[in-house]
Amino acid sequence: MKTMSAGQTERLGAQMAAQFRAGDVVLLSGELGAGKTVFTRGVARGFGVQGHVVSPTFVLLRCYPGPIPLHHFDLYRLSDADAFYGAGLADFMGEEAVCLVEWPERCLDAMPACRLQVRIEYGPAEDERIITVCKEGGFREVLL
Repeated sequence: MKTMSAGQTERLGAQMAAQFRAGDVVLLSGELGAGKTVFTRGVARGFGVQGHVVSPTFVLLRCYPGPIPLHHFDLYRLSDADAFYGAGLADFMGEEAVCLVEWPERCLDAMPACRLQVRIEYGPAEDERIITVCKEGGFREVLL
């Protein structure tokens, strides 16, 4: 699918949030600036998060409370799964929250096999994004 603006990418995240359940892990891949955090902001809005939603690049993780908590990881600064475990981030991957993980390829060995992969790529038009969703490891069907 494609979106033609950051607003549309955020709305897609909000629409998908309605299908997420506690314990879900969503891996967000794409180049720098492609829209991973914009998509996450949409998921957060779909969960009723009112505050400012920003990338946790320098803090690695931001947690947003709610009926279903949202844990937003940014693994860009980590080198591998050992760094993920060493930072204590595995403690936040659990059945009580939905986890959205930016730059999962840095620590792929630490990610659960059952997950949803969302890839956001630049399209030919300035604000166009091509978004591909793929379930892995027995993740249930997600409707778009």
